[in-house]
Amino acid sequence: MAEIDIYVRYCETDAGGHVNNTSYFVYFEEARTKFFKLIGFGPQERSINFIVARTECDYLAQAYAGQSLIVKTKVSKVGTKSYTMAHKIYDAETGEHIAKGSAVVVCFDYEAQQSIEIPDQLREKLEEHRDTKELSS
Repeated sequence: MAEIDIYVRYCETDAGGHVNNTSYFVYFEEARTKFFKLIGFGPQERSINFIVARTECDYLAQAYAGQSLIVKTKVSKVGTKSYTMAHKIYDAETGEHIAKGSAVVVCFDYEAQQSIEIPDQLREKLEEHRDTKELSS
């Protein structure tokens, strides 16, 4: 499991004063990006391409500008051509559970415009970091 810290900026909030619903997807994306860098498949590694096929978020509590959050990320499922990343967001100070979500990521060949099997070197790393247990605080 990987963890990142997020400092909520004012521009990530909406007219209601809380974090805008779209900002959570940016937090999840940042967590996935840092996870892949951690396992050796960062942005500079262009031999494997991914697309996000599905993403979702359940909003459990409000977050606000100036708040510090923790995003916990894990690989929850590895299939033939896709894998699922699970995310949970907590208030860094209180531990309150703010949101949870997931993303189904597909390996993709942009030239052929079709999904491809997960390359062996990536599959090995995903399986190494796969955790089917529920994320906890």
